[in-house]
Amino acid sequence: MRLSAMGDVAMTVPVLRAFVKQYPSVQLTVISRPFLKPFFNGIPNISFFAFDEKERHKGFLGLLRLFQDLKKLNIDAFADLHNVLRSQIIRNLFAVSGKKIASVDKGRQGKKELTRTEDKEFKQLPTMFQRHTTVFEELGFPINFSNPNFPEKGILDKEIQTIIGNDYKNLIGIAPFAQYDSKVYPIDLMQKVIEQLAKNSSYKILLFGGGKKEIEVLESLSKDKVNVINMAGKIKFQQELQVISNLDVMLSMDSGNAHIAAMLGVKVVTLWGATHPFAGFSPFNQPLENALISDREKYPLLPTSVYGNKVVEGYDEVMRSIQPNQVVAYIQSLV
Repeated sequence: MRLSAMGDVAMTVPVLRAFVKQYPSVQLTVISRPFLKPFFNGIPNISFFAFDEKERHKGFLGLLRLFQDLKKLNIDAFADLHNVLRSQIIRNLFAVSGKKIASVDKGRQGKKELTRTEDKEFKQLPTMFQRHTTVFEELGFPINFSNPNFPEKGILDKEIQTIIGNDYKNLIGIAPFAQYDSKVYPIDLMQKVIEQLAKNSSYKILLFGGGKKEIEVLESLSKDKVNVINMAGKIKFQQELQVISNLDVMLSMDSGNAHIAAMLGVKVVTLWGATHPFAGFSPFNQPLENALISDREKYPLLPTSVYGNKVVEGYDEVMRSIQPNQVVAYIQSLV
């Protein structure tokens, strides 16, 4: 069970891919939000159970109905990869009924020590992938990540081909948004990144986002550039996954698009402001060098937040310490 945001659920995908490869006789049921079902399409031995937050599974009585629904699946063990009140209730109901259970340790104390302003302990914490793996190990299924497997690139249908064309050698994705402003690279600097990349006519640059405000920004970033295309609002979610799987590299904030690209086996360059990869949220199978981090010499209190939701005075411009030419050069080295 893992509800929450897209990026959080995307981080479970590489773990589950490794699981089904190493334990092909075990059937997995993923419990998550309905719109995230495409993440698990095509993975053998995985069934998807849609959590109906608005109606059937709403509130405490809804959780009891959820438990009754899940009992019908003859579940032998319950892996709680979320560890919030909802999943705790379901987990405990399974425990009372005699089933094996295990839950993720979010490492709150370590994260607090990493982000506090005094006596900071600046060190790499276990990744979420390692934390998820520990859950399955407790249930008797240790997982080896030494040889990760990824899906085949998605087939780009005619609708997608009409939008992006075929006059390119390399596809570069850029997802410039995040939930919190402290994780967003300044738009004027992102514009410089896009302008520099767009000078190479062999690149096709695809911009990703969602919502009216973000679409307006993406339209302004792509304006008057023949090889820069705003993809937001033009294709369905499943099609977006197909496009992302064909990218040569994705440039993203510390946000969901980074994890989606990584779960599809795409190279990901991430930009970090108030947060830091050491908190354990670096995209799957990406070297630390792919994380371009704000200047800690100039801003020694970094990271100031695990999720980017904390504001520290004087630290609202930290991402300006990452220069556009640095971002462009690194992307070009990967392409």
